[in-house]
Amino acid sequence: MLKRLLITAAILMFAQGSYAATWDMSCHDVEDNYHTKNARLFAAEVEKLSGGDLKIDIKSNSVLLKRHETKRGVQRGVVPIAEFLISALGNENPLFEVDAVPFIATNFEDAWKLWLASKPYYKKLLEKDGLLMFYSESWPPQGIYSKQAVTDKTQFKGVRFRSYNASVARVAELLGAIPATIESSEVPQAFATGVVSAMLTSSTTGVNTQAWDYVKYYYDARAFLTKNVILVNKAAYDKLTDRAKKALQEASDAAEKRGWKMAEESMKQDLQTLASRGMQVLPPPPGLKKDLEEIGQIMLQEWLKKAGNDGKALVEAYRKMK
Repeated sequence: MLKRLLITAAILMFAQGSYAATWDMSCHDVEDNYHTKNARLFAAEVEKLSGGDLKIDIKSNSVLLKRHETKRGVQRGVVPIAEFLISALGNENPLFEVDAVPFIATNFEDAWKLWLASKPYYKKLLEKDGLLMFYSESWPPQGIYSKQAVTDKTQFKGVRFRSYNASVARVAELLGAIPATIESSEVPQAFATGVVSAMLTSSTTGVNTQAWDYVKYYYDARAFLTKNVILVNKAAYDKLTDRAKKALQEASDAAEKRGWKMAEESMKQDLQTLASRGMQVLPPPPGLKKDLEEIGQIMLQEWLKKAGNDGKALVEAYRKMK
């Protein structure tokens, strides 16, 4: 009788979605970054809401996977869940990098609308690769860090310029600079050793990497707002209990609302921090602003050509929301 009951319980457990699980979650950023803080809150909520059916262990600062390894790592089950910069997939499909095309969306309100317009495309593309997409978080607007004061793009000619995706590399090229792919954790050393001397990134990354130690100028260009998303291996997801799946979705919904708010707060605080540490925090000079706007138009046309009908439909859907 006891044996029969145990077998019946095992069958019921399997039918409901298997078993309790512990997942390692790869996060790119350092502990003090709001993305990582939000991930920890997300993990705690998942465990609570699932009644312990799913525990998520956060691993920050790319100790599990580097940015360029993340998508494939989740696909292959190296980790079942990870936070990922969606525009880093631009080389796979240009639709992924729409939020890194300069001056399409330059504030949080527009960035959210662009996310809503692009989300269905991302979901469809990722599902083909066995991936599910959960919450998103915006980065603050991107600005230019430089060791030297600049007035226009001529001063970037031949300069080694840190990039983290194909779009930023293209911005560097159009400025006349030489792009170099550098992970966030390697930025201070790259500047200290002369590997790069300028970059386009957020005020938050500047604070996380203590930019005041290696550059003097931050030009608040607000060129675009990139986004992180949470990727989940579908095969791992399918093994979860129904309660864990529901908890994952509910915690994701809460994390998305919280994360976007944290991004806005981070921008304000980080700009103040950069200035308080002695950096010159400035709007782009007229010449540089004009150059960046021209670069934005060039890149938009290039992107629309690459992205085809889907890209055109995505941008039209976004513009109807404005």
